[in-house]
Amino acid sequence: MKRILILVATAAVAAAGSAGLAQAAVSSAKLQLRKTSVGTILVDARGFTLYVFTRDGRVKNSCATVSGCRAIWPFVTTGGKPVAGPGVKSSLIGTITLNGRTRQVTYAGRPLYTYSGDSVPGEADYINATQFGGHWPALNAAGQAVK
Repeated sequence: MKRILILVATAAVAAAGSAGLAQAAVSSAKLQLRKTSVGTILVDARGFTLYVFTRDGRVKNSCATVSGCRAIWPFVTTGGKPVAGPGVKSSLIGTITLNGRTRQVTYAGRPLYTYSGDSVPGEADYINATQFGGHWPALNAAGQAVK
């Protein structure tokens, strides 16, 4: 019985994450820069920190294959061409296609994520956190890891 409840809860989290992705991808993602306690880093249009996963390959999302990862580290998706804010290098912005339909935003070839635990714009407490077998650094405007 306990195992069934866990499976149902996992399915509910996955469904909620998928619904969020569909809503997030309606418009174009915007990448911006923000000064934080660890330096100037990439953030989304709302000012929330953007992360990369050290287990990802160049233009390859590994989080999608790890159970529970997607719910904790949502993918940054876009419905149109991603937009570069001031100081962000548009030449480093790209996308990869997941499951034939979801377009995840990349920067310097690295897939971007947000963190479900961030509660305020510019939060830096979880930069370089260890989870799901890798680390989660932020990026600077040059596309280099900020730890």
